[in-house]
Amino acid sequence: MSDFKFDQRAIDKLAKELVKDEAKKLQKMMDDLLRRYKGRPVAEVKSALTREWKKDGGKITDPELTEYATHISEGTRIKIET
Repeated sequence: MSDFKFDQRAIDKLAKELVKDEAKKLQKMMDDLLRRYKGRPVAEVKSALTREWKKDGGKITDPELTEYATHISEGTRIKIET
């Protein structure tokens, strides 16, 4: 028999850290896009946002894409929360 014990607290802690790290990366991406594309047409922002999102293999729905692109175009910061 093995003395292996499943440590749920350690796994939960690791999962929280991973989510926090991903949120930081996503926040940086959104802030960078805001600096570069504030005031630009929504269609242009959507193209840039799609490219950035796909870099890490991410997927985004068209309604989300349009919403985020509109906020960025208008100069509104998107805050990523965990």
